[in-house]
Amino acid sequence: MEALDERAVRQLQEARLREQVDYLWAHSPFYQRKFRAAGLTPDALRTLDDLPRVPFTTKQELRDSLRAAPPFGEHLAAPLSDVIQMQASSGTTGSPSYVALTRQDALMWHESSARSLFACGIRPGDRVLHGFSLSKGFVGGLPIFQALQYLGALDIPIGADGGVDRLLAAAFDLRPDAIVGTPNFLLHLAEAARAQRGRDVRELGVRRLVVGGEPGGGIPGFRHRIQHAWGATLCELMGGTDLAVIYWAECDEQSGMHMTAPDFIVTELIDPDSGQVRPFTEGATGELVYTAIHRQASPVFRFRSGDHVVVTGTGCTCGRRQPKIRCFGRTDDMLIVRGVNLFPSAVQDLIEAMCPTVSGQVRLIADFEGHSTQANLKLLVERAGHEPSDLSLPALRQAIEDRIRGALAVKADVLLAPHGSIEKPGAAKVKLVLRAMPVIEGLL
Repeated sequence: MEALDERAVRQLQEARLREQVDYLWAHSPFYQRKFRAAGLTPDALRTLDDLPRVPFTTKQELRDSLRAAPPFGEHLAAPLSDVIQMQASSGTTGSPSYVALTRQDALMWHESSARSLFACGIRPGDRVLHGFSLSKGFVGGLPIFQALQYLGALDIPIGADGGVDRLLAAAFDLRPDAIVGTPNFLLHLAEAARAQRGRDVRELGVRRLVVGGEPGGGIPGFRHRIQHAWGATLCELMGGTDLAVIYWAECDEQSGMHMTAPDFIVTELIDPDSGQVRPFTEGATGELVYTAIHRQASPVFRFRSGDHVVVTGTGCTCGRRQPKIRCFGRTDDMLIVRGVNLFPSAVQDLIEAMCPTVSGQVRLIADFEGHSTQANLKLLVERAGHEPSDLSLPALRQAIEDRIRGALAVKADVLLAPHGSIEKPGAAKVKLVLRAMPVIEGLL
């Protein structure tokens, strides 16, 4: 499927698109209303070229739908008796979204996720240490476990919420071939092994690190630190609860994530301001929009993901033909500082590039209403474990502020935090943006 040429993919997608539209018209009052409001009937939505005629579905619409008809919303398009599984989003951008799955939907999730894990280098028979959270119904938990079993790999089900000690014990006892988790947590795990056990995780012989769920895996400096810490190859993946678990994944070329589920999801790239569709050409940027084309319960149609990406390629030596991307931010995370759009991952990238002068840990302090401010950007940057010999602390602070201004056209006010004082990653995703300055002694 991933190696099909563009014409074959389009034919399959359009056949399934017609089936999905007919299904929604018959089973989804939510989308019946949207189609009718746009003056559309099923006959008007037969090809991919017809998609731009359909209004976008937004995250807020889905939240409103969930509140109007709990537990799965007005957009549930299958009988409750057919629902065999449910999952929840992390709720980091608002209330959690509860998503329903029929047996067919669950099989699609397993298939797309297994393809993605395979693209990232996990193979049948591999032992895989589970470093995502296994609790709270998040898709990084049970659905990843299911996908690994479906692939034929052995999941070691400790989870980030099982704690660093148990994860490290399992790692040294069972010698996993691969580890899945968030990038910040996997780096923390390697550092904890040295600090708490006096052992280097490189001795484990882990072959693959498969990361997702937060920025970091696509940031070159941070990626290098994690790979060096483990002596393993890192590949990034991406998905979302509203569509599936994983449907973007990075191959051995390590130059971006391929769409791995074109038979289940139609993907568009749009200008985030105008909503106009853009072609997937190398270097193009935009927001991803998704349409489910093989979904029964909780389907979404032209769903604005909020994921802002750059297209890193349109071909690959691995044989996959879907475009490759890197995600550089989300609409929900973007700040507007004196009229300049700023993604936290861009700041993280710059700070990471200053290691080992600093530790690499940074937090943006957005102590204002909404996402826009006319004040300088407030940054909390953690100092290195040793004081730089060639820079005083005031000079280090100035160097950071100069780099931010030069690269991002934003004036920053930097506070330096003592090494180890910024909260370490755990079961939850790392939040680069804080709404209030944390209480930390020794800020300079």
